[in-house]
Amino acid sequence: MALMIIEGCTACDACEPVCPNEAISPGDPIYVIDPMKCTECVGAEDEPQCRLVCPEECIVENPDWVESEEELQAKYEALQG
Repeated sequence: MALMIIEGCTACDACEPVCPNEAISPGDPIYVIDPMKCTECVGAEDEPQCRLVCPEECIVENPDWVESEEELQAKYEALQG
């Protein structure tokens, strides 16, 4: 399941540099996560790095992008291509 950033984001820029897939980018007014690139850090880290650094805890699962761990791993491998 891809992650998403919800209201409460202060655009602090903590999440963008820690994303191994470059899935996070500045939006207007809050940061956004590209679900086509988000693997919840499967394949790169043990847990989502953006969630670890977010001071507002505004990064949640995106209910529109339900994926198994195997699908997330395959997506990660394809992105690393």
